[in-house]
Amino acid sequence: MATSGERARIVPTEDGHRVTPAELFFDLVFVYAITQVTALMAADPTPLRLLGAGVVLALLWWCWCCFAWLGNVVRADSGAVFGVLVAVMAVVMVVSLTVPEVYTDAAGGLPVPLVFVLCYGAVRVLHLVTYWMSAPADPVLRATLRRTALLSVAPPFVLLLVGSAFSGRTQVLLWLGAVAVDYFGIYLVGGSGWRVASPEHFSERHGLIVIIALGESIVAIGVGVSGFTLTWPVLGAAAVGLLVVAGLWRVYFGRVSAAAEHRLEALDGDDQIRFARDVYTFLHLPLVGGVVLTALGMKKVLKQVADTGHYDLSEPLHGVVAWALPGGVGVFLAAAAAILLRTAGQRSVPLIAGGALCLCAGAVVAVVPALVALVMLAGVVAGVLALEGRPTTPSPPHR
Repeated sequence: MATSGERARIVPTEDGHRVTPAELFFDLVFVYAITQVTALMAADPTPLRLLGAGVVLALLWWCWCCFAWLGNVVRADSGAVFGVLVAVMAVVMVVSLTVPEVYTDAAGGLPVPLVFVLCYGAVRVLHLVTYWMSAPADPVLRATLRRTALLSVAPPFVLLLVGSAFSGRTQVLLWLGAVAVDYFGIYLVGGSGWRVASPEHFSERHGLIVIIALGESIVAIGVGVSGFTLTWPVLGAAAVGLLVVAGLWRVYFGRVSAAAEHRLEALDGDDQIRFARDVYTFLHLPLVGGVVLTALGMKKVLKQVADTGHYDLSEPLHGVVAWALPGGVGVFLAAAAAILLRTAGQRSVPLIAGGALCLCAGAVVAVVPALVALVMLAGVVAGVLALEGRPTTPSPPHR
């Protein structure tokens, strides 16, 4: 518990620091943001829209990651940092409100894409300024922050601004380019200067955002049947959808999370920073993205099962949604396999095979009843868990 003096200033964290209630409060706004990304895809499920939604998710993810790193080195419940967190929450709330129209700006009102970009830029600036103020006696970190501003903030922001003046494919591609420059810029910045003060906090923080994403998929199940009559097929579909989510939870928390945390604890210096960047900042994004894609598919399955006036139980999913349902699970499993590979050089055949099978299963999903496709997906996830076996204690990592 921070003292009254600590609450009035920026307070460094210590080894063993855990996630604070202030950070959990901060995450609440991202619950809504992730829900909005799913709604953005569901409103117009085309390949271009899915790509555009992925770009928006990547930008939102970057906003979250910035403050996950910051909260690991300074207490989020200290007065100065908590004030910044609340300000960022307000900005991200505005960003979330813009998401449904970010690619289809309606006439009248504010220019939604421009508002989105300006708010995103404000979050990045607030992060850099707060980080700068948190380390007045750390010239290496301050040099890293300057390189980050020049390589990973300014150029992408310019591309986002230019893209906001366009629409359709041009806007999506320019924003995709901004994301690529942003992520590549972090690679160029390197690991020197950043700090991981508490591996336990860092792992727990990212585990919580995975739970938030999984929770959004459960919300999607409820949204899919909202306003329709409760029937036995609806109950069955909801139960099977929950089993899929539970399986993904088990993959992450039963196999991936502990191994990554042990590895992070065993490393130090730049090796530790590069590992945290690769596994948590980069490879956790496809984990979250995979869950969002699956949520889109499950939302459509539940709607078709519930809406008996427009759909028959024998009707399959159509278009890109047929690929999103298993493809999201495939992306999640592939990302989990990549994390294990980066963590201990371990190639998980069940995760790789299950991920590949799901990524290719869209052709099958498009020709079988939607509810049957969901049951099949649950079976694949269960099979991966059975083949993966019980989690094992990671062997001592090698450098």
